[in-house]
Amino acid sequence: MTDLYLLEPDLSPAWFPFGDCRPICELRTGVWLIRERWEAIAGGETQAIFGPPHLHGFVEDSVPPVKAVEPVNGPAIIGRSDFAPVGEEVKLLGEASQLVNDGETVGWWLPAGTSWNGEEVDWRETEVAGVLMHGAFDLLTATEHLLEADAVDFTQESGDELPPGSVVLGDPSDVVVLGGLIEPGVTFDVRGGVVVIEQSAYVMGGTRLEGPVYVGPGSKILGGSIHASVIGPHCRVRGEVSKSAFLGFGNKAHDGFLGHSVVGRWVNLGAGTTTSNLKNTYGPIKMTVGDTGVETGRQFLGTMFGDHAKTAIGTMLSTGAVVGTGANVFDFPTAPKYVKPFAWGNSGALMQKDGFIKVASRVMPRRDVEFTDDVRSMLEMVYDSAATE
Repeated sequence: MTDLYLLEPDLSPAWFPFGDCRPICELRTGVWLIRERWEAIAGGETQAIFGPPHLHGFVEDSVPPVKAVEPVNGPAIIGRSDFAPVGEEVKLLGEASQLVNDGETVGWWLPAGTSWNGEEVDWRETEVAGVLMHGAFDLLTATEHLLEADAVDFTQESGDELPPGSVVLGDPSDVVVLGGLIEPGVTFDVRGGVVVIEQSAYVMGGTRLEGPVYVGPGSKILGGSIHASVIGPHCRVRGEVSKSAFLGFGNKAHDGFLGHSVVGRWVNLGAGTTTSNLKNTYGPIKMTVGDTGVETGRQFLGTMFGDHAKTAIGTMLSTGAVVGTGANVFDFPTAPKYVKPFAWGNSGALMQKDGFIKVASRVMPRRDVEFTDDVRSMLEMVYDSAATE
């Protein structure tokens, strides 16, 4: 086992709406968080996340402390949070080395007796397979590369039998149910990839799951069509969802189309909320964050929803939209491409900090997550930082 340290990228518009509210390593690429992918390589746990000051009070279940960069002594691995490893074993040498992907340094290996102080070093190179990301939009790029293989890994486990009335298109062994509850009448289309239903998850009859699909522990799929998507833990999802990722504790319990989008934690999407994921010109999509344009190079891109964001019923979102942390989207026929953090509707005003904290303190216990003083302090810190920006 090797100690692991993760190095966050500088906060930039490309990483909005997530970099201002959570470490990048706590974002999902395929089935796994980026941190979990690095831990698979290290064979050990993350000791610390080296990140910017506005995240030094970040607290969440099982997340290591976020702190300023400090010297690290081997044996240890330092990995970049903007790189999603495939998770394959890496042959670590007896001498210090740079971990590289396609010529780009993505980490460092420190055997015993060596150290790293945050500066660039010129060491021997060791190749690591994975996806280097250049912004939040590349969470989808990484998932497109990694999800299929992630789901296949689960076929090595013995799953539960499907209930009578289930419909399977493809090989039934590519449906892996690990303690979840499946109602009769669910269609599993595994011709394009494996479908995984984790422990205590629930899938309502009439739902269509087109693999590769991962439904995390405690999540509920309440009908509709879910295609090539990742549903993190304790989510409620209904409607048409395509090539999207829920980090966890998200709520989309009604109809509406969600395509090529990333949904942060504690997001609530009102009934009929619909994203656009393709321009009429079929050209590359540009994100807008404040006054800054971010070229994504992607033809398909929906909406990036920051943590605790909420949309009203019938909300329509433009191609490549960004909804900031804690924003409340209402009073819009079609929301702007960029909704600033903690925006309060179409008024130009911000949601008050006390109001935001009060709502969070009501929402989180509904999913059996304790609203502690540390959580309150973290959310106040996020508000103060994001609202100022």
